[in-house]
Amino acid sequence: MVSDIIKYIRKLNKKPSVQSKLLAHFISQGAATIPEMSKAVGVSLPTATSALNELMKAGLVTEIGKKDNSTGRIPMVYDLIPTAGYFVGVNPEMDCLALAASDFSGNLITEKTRVPYVYENTPENLEKVGKIINDFIASLPVSKEEILQVCVNVAERVNPFEGRAYNMYTFLKESLTDKLTELIQLPVCIENDSRSMAFAEFVKGRCRGLKDVIFVNVCWGLGIGIIMGGQLYYGKSGYSGEFGHMTAYNNNIICHCGKIGCIETEVSGRALKRKLTEKIREGKTSILSDKVLNRKEDITLQDILDAIAKEDVLSLATLQHIADELGKQLAGIINIFNPEMLVIGGEMSVTGDYLTLPVNMGIKKYSLNIMNEDSQIVTSELKDLAGITGACLMARHRLLSEER
Repeated sequence: MVSDIIKYIRKLNKKPSVQSKLLAHFISQGAATIPEMSKAVGVSLPTATSALNELMKAGLVTEIGKKDNSTGRIPMVYDLIPTAGYFVGVNPEMDCLALAASDFSGNLITEKTRVPYVYENTPENLEKVGKIINDFIASLPVSKEEILQVCVNVAERVNPFEGRAYNMYTFLKESLTDKLTELIQLPVCIENDSRSMAFAEFVKGRCRGLKDVIFVNVCWGLGIGIIMGGQLYYGKSGYSGEFGHMTAYNNNIICHCGKIGCIETEVSGRALKRKLTEKIREGKTSILSDKVLNRKEDITLQDILDAIAKEDVLSLATLQHIADELGKQLAGIINIFNPEMLVIGGEMSVTGDYLTLPVNMGIKKYSLNIMNEDSQIVTSELKDLAGITGACLMARHRLLSEER
């Protein structure tokens, strides 16, 4: 059954079709009647009905009931079949992996977060990733044969069309997607983590139904996902969104990318850790002082987030300084893109108003008045699930759009 569904989808992907447009409508808008579908995709009622019948025959769409608030003849409502197939998403964080599985409707059926993992540029490390994913798949309440595609998020520069990551597993002769497909024995795609998060908010979160959105991934690093005209923006090779590596400071701090003065050197989880550690060593007091000064241990981003949740004054003051700088830099993004909404997400977004209020003030102070009035500044609705949700949704998106 699943193999038949994949064959049918690949057949649809060879050229534009009404069936593909209907699938896209179900994904973006949810359940619909035939008149609603006809109007949305711009075809006649008989054409919409014929395409719908084909999708139902293929096992992708079904009747879910009748529309309650209609007058006259009550129309039937249709939607995707959740059990038509499943997707797996993987999202890397600084010292762990998060994994999730979703059904064909895009609903998460299970997730597993904070699986211990630290990236190393070795074949053994890549094989460990494959094992973690395979173990997760084996634990799912559905069989491996029912999984249609896997998507693995990758930080920074990713060419998702060729399946290559610029700065991960550089020893590979084949593409990363080919190697992961070999290790997992399922179709695999890769995607930039910030872009996956943007897509999750676009399909399931705060900016559903909007056309022009910027998602800001504030985590160990800093990146943005861009949606323009209702479509993900990739750039020529998929490298768009590297906001954190724009040069903005004369601070002589070498970024992990090798350049000097990147935005990330002052605005990121790395910067937060460095600044807070420096202040503690200068004699300022924090609930993390014992770990830094007496136990001689590195503090982690999670340590700092926990301290902020406990209202540690030094951690809060350090975060506010970084948030002020983030607002100043995002003002330029507002001026360039004029988005309907700017969504602040990533690991550091869990700090809520401690981060977003200074960011809002910085944007208002440094962006053009007319333009900042156009843009809503909001916090991610999906929060720490944005990465794995986006990876699952991206796996479905790529399956339904490949070759077209």
